[in-house]
Amino acid sequence: MKLSIFDINHWRLIDQSTLGPAFNPLQSFAVDDTLCTSVGEGNSFPVVRTWVHHQTIVLGIQDSRLPFINDGIDYLNSIGYKAIVRNSGGLAVVLDEGILNISLIIKEDRQISINSGYDAMYELIMAMFKDVTTKIEAREIVGSYCPGSYDLSIDGKKFAGISQRRVRGGVAVQIYLCVNGSGSDRAAFIKQFYQTAIKGAETKFTYPEIIPSTMASLTELLGIDLTVQDVMVRLLKVLQQQTRATIEPSQLTGNEMPLFEANLERMFKRNQFNRS
Repeated sequence: MKLSIFDINHWRLIDQSTLGPAFNPLQSFAVDDTLCTSVGEGNSFPVVRTWVHHQTIVLGIQDSRLPFINDGIDYLNSIGYKAIVRNSGGLAVVLDEGILNISLIIKEDRQISINSGYDAMYELIMAMFKDVTTKIEAREIVGSYCPGSYDLSIDGKKFAGISQRRVRGGVAVQIYLCVNGSGSDRAAFIKQFYQTAIKGAETKFTYPEIIPSTMASLTELLGIDLTVQDVMVRLLKVLQQQTRATIEPSQLTGNEMPLFEANLERMFKRNQFNRS
C-alpha cells in the first residue's frame, strides 16, 4: 500500500524554523516523539513540523560509541559546534542556519511499508522543486555523511537525507535539506570529526569514508539563491495548492506538554556525557 502526501487533506503545521540559536536541538527530538504519540493515539491530525538549529552536529547512537568520542566532540566545540546524540538511527549530520528540517508525522499503518514513508517525503521534495529541476534522485551517495538508500541528490551530489522514527503508533519521517552554504565544507567538518574520534583504531561498526565533494547545497546545485524561508514558502504552496489540504498552524497543546517534558528529560539523560 502506497503512502502519498496528496491523500492527506488536513495537516497540523508546527513551524519552529525561526526560533533562533536558543532553540535547544534536544527539544526537536522530544517534540517529534510527543507528536508521534498524539497522532498514533488519534489525538492529532497528521503534522508537518519545520525546524532549524544553529551550529549543531547531531550524532547517531553508533557515533557515541566511537573510541575517542570525547576528542571528537572537543574538535567540534573548537570550531564552534555543539554535539548532541539523537534518539534514532543514522550517523552524524550537520545542522545550521542554512539547513531546513522537515518532519512528516502520520499514524502508523501496518499495510504501509517503511519505504513508503521515505517515498512520501521524496514525493514532497520533488513537488517543491519541480519548477527548477527534474533531476532529483533517491539513492545512496557513497562518500557523503550519514549515507543511506534515500539520500537525495542532483548530479550525484547529496543535498538531503531522510530518516524515520516510529513511536507508539506514530511515524515521523524526517529530512534535513541543505538549502544554502557549502555542502562540502559541512562534510569536511564531519570527516575531521571521524578522524579525530577514531584515530585509526579498529571499530566494530564501519563508519563512512567521507569525500566532501560528494555533498552540496540546493543553492549550489540549482544555481539560484535560496533561503530557508524560500523553501518554507515552497512547502506550504505544495500542501495548500497541490493537495488542497487544510493547514492548521499550531503548537504543542496543554495535553501534550507533560509527555513532551518526559521525552525531553529522556533526551537529556541520553546526552549526559556532554552536558556542561
